[in-house]
Amino acid sequence: MTINENARKYHEKMFPGYKSDFLRTDPEFIERFDNFAFDEVVNNDDLDDHTRFITILANLIGCQGIDEFKAMIPAALNFGVKPVEIKEIIYQAVAYLGIGRVFPFLKETNKVFEDQGIKLPLEKQAKTTTENRLEAGRKTQVDIFGEGMKDFWKSGAPESKHINYWLTDNCFGDYYTRKGLTYAEREMITFCFLAAQGGVEPQLISHAKANIRNGNDREFLIKVISQNIPYIGYPRSLNALRCLNQAVAELESSDKDD
Repeated sequence: MTINENARKYHEKMFPGYKSDFLRTDPEFIERFDNFAFDEVVNNDDLDDHTRFITILANLIGCQGIDEFKAMIPAALNFGVKPVEIKEIIYQAVAYLGIGRVFPFLKETNKVFEDQGIKLPLEKQAKTTTENRLEAGRKTQVDIFGEGMKDFWKSGAPESKHINYWLTDNCFGDYYTRKGLTYAEREMITFCFLAAQGGVEPQLISHAKANIRNGNDREFLIKVISQNIPYIGYPRSLNALRCLNQAVAELESSDKDD
């Protein structure tokens, strides 16, 4: 078995002129992987390369695939993902994985950018201030999830309501309001963070619903899940599909009740 022409050409677009040492050390593995990931998977549907690589980067952060993430940054740039978009993926990941898990990805990205001559810091993307981030976050939650989130920031038990406040002013007010990615793209990468890290099914179902409300329908999210199976594996991908189907069922049930 050899790497087929489709896989070889796609790999060349990702990494022009690069020949993996795995061809020498692990030829049987890399032939099967490349033929699957770079032909069978990428040609399974019509997801565009720009979107595909945004989701790959988000999934790699979610599953903590730091070495593959570092390797994929140049490939993402080659397929039109902008440096600002890559930074926005990383920044937003902090709200869903914490700085402890995201810190290495930020460091490695900065190294790759500077090696490629991308000047840092990038253009500012923040749209909120300390004074208006709470209100902006509240509006963003309503825009994405609906009117039921209008007073979320002040809900909860007295001893823990500050967490809901922080979710509004920090997660949504600091990150979701930034330029560089649309609401639909931000919900898409959140779906990827949650799917790839696993163990957060309630949040994954909630954000699957938010994706659908913002135009990322079930068919689209199945494409996102499918394109990332080589990067996060089958168990978490199948779990994401189950959560997506549950989200769709709950939305349909809610529509019937209305």
